[in-house]
Order: sequence, then structure tokens, then C-alpha cells
Amino acid sequence: MSLLVDNLRFHYPGVPVLRDISFNVTTGDFFSLLGPNGSGKSTLLRLLDRILIPDAGTIMLKGRRLDGYTRRDLARLVAYVPQDATWVFPYTVFEIVLMGRSPYVGRSGFENKDDIDRARSMMELTDIDHLADKLITAISGGERQRALIARALCQQPEILLLDEPNAHLDINHQVEIFQILQEQNQRKNLTIISVSHDLNLAASFSKSVLLLSDSGGNGSTIFAVGTPQEVLTGANIEKVYHTPVLVDRLPGSSTVRISLMPQHSRAGTPRGGAPA
Repeated sequence: MSLLVDNLRFHYPGVPVLRDISFNVTTGDFFSLLGPNGSGKSTLLRLLDRILIPDAGTIMLKGRRLDGYTRRDLARLVAYVPQDATWVFPYTVFEIVLMGRSPYVGRSGFENKDDIDRARSMMELTDIDHLADKLITAISGGERQRALIARALCQQPEILLLDEPNAHLDINHQVEIFQILQEQNQRKNLTIISVSHDLNLAASFSKSVLLLSDSGGNGSTIFAVGTPQEVLTGANIEKVYHTPVLVDRLPGSSTVRISLMPQHSRAGTPRGGAPA
């Protein structure tokens, strides 16, 4: 077992966010955290990287409490990719990616040739090697996102946490990034935990999904957890997201596909239109 979360609870001042959160993620899983806006997905991800401290409950990593790791040791096991980041200093893209080697830098404080080679390799993998000398402040949001993913992969983590890795990316790079993540997951047994608003991307690439639901102002709880086929049903999605959807299968595949349906009033009148 790679990661175990037991009875986790968290709130911001005066605002309950998560309660009674318990689940486990096995080594080599591709695990997606799903739920409506404000359901606590990003907060949960930050708790898993110890950026935030839970009010109650336990997070165990490889049989050891998360708060028992030093920050350096934790950084060798877990890498975190935020949805976006603010840069005070205009580092180059190469310098940003090379920062992923900081948990391994010795007393000299300088990266060695292997560190530099790994950084360049991760830039090639995420298709940003041509941006090496560009300032991180002078590239697009999608390019910054790929740089952050490259930096995280440069850490050689056992668990990769991603907060909406497809944010700011065009369709081509969304699929490309998820394919890269899937390849790392399959070839290197990298455990991936990803927050996503795109149910179809999550269904296509995830082995497991967790669906959060607001529990009436008392903090979100787990509505369902399991395979995409088990969790992403029409009934579950409509209950959590309050919108009807059509769930079927991609042709020739067991992968579920979610399509929006026109919403109708109780009187059978399409929203914004005349009675049919």
C-alpha cells in the first residue's frame, strides 16, 4: 500500500471543507480526485503533500505517518504540481525544471551533470526543450504548466500529485500530457493522484477515481470511490453535479464516456426555449 488516508478532517477559519475522508491509493495507481467546484479537491491534494495540516485524522505514506518525514525526505517521495504558480524572480524554464533536483543536491549546493541531464530529458519529454532559455514569466500558461510537470518528474518521485494538469493546455497538449503521465505510470510504476474537472479525461486514463460531494455546508465527504466504470454512472454524476448526463461507452472500449444533456424544466420545457 502506498498511501492511506484515515478519517481526515479539515477546515479553513469558519469554513468546513473536508470531513470523514478515508481511502487508500495502492502503488502504481492512476487515481483521480473528482467533484464540483469548492468540494475540496485541491485542498485534499495539499494535505497529501503536507502543505496543509489536517484538523484530525491520519495520512500514512509507506506505513509511516506523513508528519514523520522531513521535508527533504518527503520531496524525494512526493512531487506536487500546482494548478498555477506565481514567480517572483524571472528564472529561465531550464532553471525551473532543474529545481526538481534540489532534494538530491549535496552540501556543495550545486547540481551535477546527472542532474542537468535529467532536467534536459524531462524537458524533452514534456516538449519544452525549445523553451530552455526563455523566462518563466514570458511564456504562456500552458507552457508554464508543462514546465511544472517537467520539474516534478525531475524529482523522481514515487507519488506525483497534480492539481488539474490539463489547466491552460490546448486539446493536443491535454491528451499528450495525460499520455506522458500514463506512460510514466505504466513503465515506472509511478503512482499518480490527479485533481480533474474533465470527467472524460479522468475516465480515459484513471485506474481509480474518488468522487467528492458537498454534505450540506458541513464539509465535503466521499460520495463514491472505485473504478471509473463503477463511480462515473449517470445517477452518481447527476446527484453530485446536479445536472443530467448521458453515460455510455467509447466504441470498442470499456472506457466510459460522459455527454451533457439538454436540461428540461419540470413542465417539459427546454431551458430558454418554447415548449416542444
